Amino acid sequence: MTNSAPQQPLTLKQSGIRWLWLAILVFIIDNGSKLLVMDTMGYGWPNRIEITPFFNLLYVHNTGAAFSFLSEAGGWQRWLFAAIAFGVCGLLALWMRRTPATNKMANIAYALIIGGALGNLFDRLYHGFVVDFLDFYYGSYHWPAFNIADSAICLGAALLILDGFRADKATKAH
Repeated sequence: MTNSAPQQPLTLKQSGIRWLWLAILVFIIDNGSKLLVMDTMGYGWPNRIEITPFFNLLYVHNTGAAFSFLSEAGGWQRWLFAAIAFGVCGLLALWMRRTPATNKMANIAYALIIGGALGNLFDRLYHGFVVDFLDFYYGSYHWPAFNIADSAICLGAALLILDGFRADKATKAH
């Protein structure tokens, strides 16, 4: 027979909220890098800085979402993506509050996604677009330009997937 007594809620110190410092760090690094790009680089392709045979710094604006999705939609998408970012950040913060601080991988993933989402949200609300500047390419094929916030979100999502596989494997082992 299982114990049906309700679990005590985690204290803030016991919960994943302790990991929000990482979200703040991601936000600061992302916005600092974007300010540096905006202050030191000219806009667009003619002003790119070639770093390696497969990587440029390229200052561009993205009014859409990932890979410029809905970038030509006329402006309403700015508010849709801002609302989604607020919702996702709130949901992930709630999950962090309910996740033990000892579950490092999940909390790091949540913090990376929150920090990245807030970095791009700040851009959307302040500038009306997201600043992108990392341009990877092979030959004439260029991956859509992105930024530190996008990288943090992708890394966080990958960590969540990996954590899901680890949790699934641990459950099957018992």
